[in-house]
Amino acid sequence: MTKDLQKKAALVTGASSGIGEAAVRALRADGWTVFAVARRAERLASLESETGAVALPADIAEDDDVSRLLAQVTGAGGIDTLINIAGGARGADRIGDASTADWEWMYQVNVLGTMKLTRAFLPMLRATGEGTVLNLTSTAGLDAYEGGGGYNAAKFAQHAMTKALRLEEVENNVRVIEVAPGLVQTEEFALNRLGDAQAADKVYQGVEKPLTAEDVADVVRYAVTVPHHVNLDQIVIRPVAQAATHKLIRKA
Repeated sequence: MTKDLQKKAALVTGASSGIGEAAVRALRADGWTVFAVARRAERLASLESETGAVALPADIAEDDDVSRLLAQVTGAGGIDTLINIAGGARGADRIGDASTADWEWMYQVNVLGTMKLTRAFLPMLRATGEGTVLNLTSTAGLDAYEGGGGYNAAKFAQHAMTKALRLEEVENNVRVIEVAPGLVQTEEFALNRLGDAQAADKVYQGVEKPLTAEDVADVVRYAVTVPHHVNLDQIVIRPVAQAATHKLIRKA
């Protein structure tokens, strides 16, 4: 690695939908080079044709895919910014009825995927002299709630990992940012979690102006674009209707 690595070049995971896709669009609109990573190649191809982002289909929980991503990005000039957005929730069971498969999936994508990609790209980020890692966590990683044990556990772990990384990498001038959204209405999050369109709709029912993917992406864009000496350690973003995790105003 050399100091000639691209500046304003980012790898964004979870780029095939929701906040990840919106972040790719926001950064491309600002002139960034963006490597868009997700498992669904068809969606990435469409995003590439629309925005000029570089589509790199991959599963970040798979070691071989991560190694391939590192080689591809290195060959294309490298990055100075890693944006870990891939993640998600499955199930809303109480712990007494917990699904082992759901918990394992949430740990794979939210925790181990973030760790594997960060571990792989840290030497590159250090070499730029002004590297950035942004992890998208959740307010579910700050406050537990009934029926959220598995997602809480995964996001608490990701939150803790982000804090540890900030302490470990400060001597390398790598800034580490956490963005923790509350209620965000996207096309897939609640549907993937609950597996039923009607149940997913109820999550947002009566909530006046929940956050959108674009709202969160704009915060992500801002956080990685401010001068490098400015570190927005943790940004909690909620809709006004959600004063706290447990207090959400719904109107008839």
